[in-house]
Amino acid sequence: MAKKADIGSKRLISLAPDKWVRWITKRNDLQVQDILNTEFQWIERESDVLLKVYSPEEGEFLLLNELQLRYSPKMPQRLRAYTALAEERYNLRVYPVLINILPISTKQTIPNCYYSEILGITAHQDYQVINLWEVDVNLVFQDNLSTLLPFVPILKGGNSEKNLRQAVRELRADEQLKDLEPLLSFFASFVLDIPLVQQIMRWDMTVLRESPWYQEILKEGLEKGEKQGLQQGETNLILRQLRRRFGEIDLPIKQSIQKLSIPQLELLGESLLDFSKLQDLLNWLEKID
Repeated sequence: MAKKADIGSKRLISLAPDKWVRWITKRNDLQVQDILNTEFQWIERESDVLLKVYSPEEGEFLLLNELQLRYSPKMPQRLRAYTALAEERYNLRVYPVLINILPISTKQTIPNCYYSEILGITAHQDYQVINLWEVDVNLVFQDNLSTLLPFVPILKGGNSEKNLRQAVRELRADEQLKDLEPLLSFFASFVLDIPLVQQIMRWDMTVLRESPWYQEILKEGLEKGEKQGLQQGETNLILRQLRRRFGEIDLPIKQSIQKLSIPQLELLGESLLDFSKLQDLLNWLEKID
C-alpha cells in the first residue's frame, strides 16, 4: 500500500513560505514568522493557508492564501468573511490572495474585490488574484519556486514534455519534494497524453485520492447537479482520461463504465494506466461483468 502524503495547499506553501510570500507580493524584504491555524468555527470550511508575515515598513500582518482548483462566484464573499475573521481573531491587518489553478473558460472575468450596498451602506474588500495559467513557467525554474513545481504543466508555456521532465528532476532531487510527484502527474494529465505522463513519472492514485485537488474534481459532478454526486464525478474523470488516451469512447463503453460502483471506478483508474490499446479496456470490463 502506498504511504499517505499531504499534498494539500498548506503542505505546498510550507515548503518555502518566504519565497512564496515574496513571489505573491513582489517584495523581497518580507519574512514569514508562522503558519497559523485558520479554522474558524463560524464558517463551514477553513481557509487554505494563513501566514504571519513581518515587513520592515508595515510591521506584522497576515497573508491569507485561498487556493481554488477553479474559481467560484462565491469567492469574493468568502474572502471578505475570511479576511474579517482573521483580522478579528489575531488583531492584525490582512492581505488576502486568491490563487486559481485551472480556468473555467477562456473568457472568464475574475473580480479582485467584493462589493455590496444596501440603504447607502457599503461593504468593500479588495484582494489580489493570481491565475496560475497566466504565470510564466520559466519563473518557477529561474526563481526556484518549489511550491509551484507540481503546477508546472498548467502554467503558461508549461504544457510540454521538456518542462514536465525538468519539474520531475527537481522534485526527485529534493527529499522534501518527492511525495509531490503524484500531484505533478495529476495536473500533467490535464494537458499531456497519459501514456507520456506514465512513461516519465510515477502515478499513485491512492495518494491522489487523499488530496483536496482530487476530491474537488470529484465534487464537480455534485456541483453541476448530477444525481449520483461523487460517483458521477469520478466517472467523468475516468472518461476524460480515457478520451485523452484513446480518443472518443463509444456510447456502449461509456454506459458500461457509468454502471460501475465507486470501488470499481477506483480500480479502473489504477488499471487504465497499464492499458496500451482500447481492447485492454474492453477485456477489463468483461472481467468485471
